[in-house]
Amino acid sequence: MTSLAPISRAACIGGGVIGGGWVARFLLAGIDVKVFDPHPEAERIVAEVLANAERAYGLLTSVPLPPRGRLTFCASVGEAVADAEWIQESVPERLDLKRRVLAEIDAAAPADALIGSSTSGLLPSDLQEGLGHPERLFVAHPYNPVYLLPLAEIVGGKATSAATIARAKDALDAIGMKGVVIAREIEAFVGDRLLEALWREALWLIKDDICDVETLDDVIRYSFGLRWAQMGLFQTYRIAGGEAGMRHFLAQFGPCLQWPWTKLTDVVDLDEALVEKIGAQSDAQAKGLSIRQLERIRDENLVGILQALKAGQGGEGWGAGKLLAEFEQRLRESAGHADAVDIHAPLPLVETRVSPAWIDYNGHMTEHRYLQVFGDTTDALLRLIGADLAYVEGGHSYYTVETHLRHLDEAHLGEALRATCQILSVDEKRIHIFHRLFAGAGNREVATAEQMLLHVDTRAGRATPAPEIILARLRPIATAHAQLDAPEGAGRAVGQKRSMAAV
Repeated sequence: MTSLAPISRAACIGGGVIGGGWVARFLLAGIDVKVFDPHPEAERIVAEVLANAERAYGLLTSVPLPPRGRLTFCASVGEAVADAEWIQESVPERLDLKRRVLAEIDAAAPADALIGSSTSGLLPSDLQEGLGHPERLFVAHPYNPVYLLPLAEIVGGKATSAATIARAKDALDAIGMKGVVIAREIEAFVGDRLLEALWREALWLIKDDICDVETLDDVIRYSFGLRWAQMGLFQTYRIAGGEAGMRHFLAQFGPCLQWPWTKLTDVVDLDEALVEKIGAQSDAQAKGLSIRQLERIRDENLVGILQALKAGQGGEGWGAGKLLAEFEQRLRESAGHADAVDIHAPLPLVETRVSPAWIDYNGHMTEHRYLQVFGDTTDALLRLIGADLAYVEGGHSYYTVETHLRHLDEAHLGEALRATCQILSVDEKRIHIFHRLFAGAGNREVATAEQMLLHVDTRAGRATPAPEIILARLRPIATAHAQLDAPEGAGRAVGQKRSMAAV
């Protein structure tokens, strides 16, 4: 498997919270990354961000990632960018510093390299001043954590070429990000404009003792924050307008904008007293959790939201979840066809981890998630024999008509899972299969599932023989698996006592 993106080599100048997030996003897409950051602890900081990113990706997707790119720390900007195809600048938000660093990048980078800036508000035209090749500089403004939140605002300056914008968008899309092109440059772009307005009002509410920071966060996370995560602002308000939609909403609530509710045009005085007030309330809200602990909690919550959104719309996904589903499909395609799988042993078809969203009130993986993993294993078998999404879209598929699932042990949060498939028998309409699920470093067996699949004509709504092109891929596996020992538990009935040999 190779990297997903149209690029294979990146350079990150600056390895802090944002720069380290870019490093992780590139590396986990299979892209080699060179880093320059003069901070004496840059390697430790990047390593910690990368560790969190790998943990989050292990929970996020069951689709194998490409081999991780190579990470190299360099002694200078010139060394880091010398052979890069994409250079991401993430130095502190000072125009003079960014101009100096970007000029150094521009002088040392290959002529066709893309140069993105992580600035959260500076105009790209101002950053282009004095560069020899300003046409390749653009803003790629991400959101923290870069390795999980997929958005990057792409903003071109006056000298940025259309080809640069198109290349940047393609490269971001390929690594699971949503490259949103902003039509005109404006200070703080779109996302930070919205955040700044909310932040300004929030500071006044704290200063005026309307609420404390935890109450304010509760108002967001228990209400409109959940709506925004999947529909944004305008589509949420369209629904609020009822059957008459957005026009009715604007007519009904538009006059409220004239009322003197907010202080959006007034700047709060962040004096020492207010800073201490907010700091003390924030300390109390954190309840002793470290920043790294809060980051891991944040990542687990984001993973759960993304996975829930991926399951929306009948499995097609919605919002960022749809983007995740599309990214996983590219991962599968980039892995190539699985003809190289050893068919003389049970097929290793799925590797994943126990997600935070999969944990029940007992603290281990809940029942229906076992069926989900076994369903993913069946899907992997069908892709292996050619009954993939294109085949289904052509009007034929295999339907699961019987399942017998056994729970043998507990699987816990974050544990690695590995599922295998053994074919018990095959005919022109049916596939009889037996899955086994193993967990943890010791590969203990935690569940099995026996299934009968039936080939159907989905348009006619009836069973039909599978075509020879499918059977030709299926029969060699079935023949090889016929030489294997019958798996313990195959053919069991619900409640049947286990034999002494199996105890």
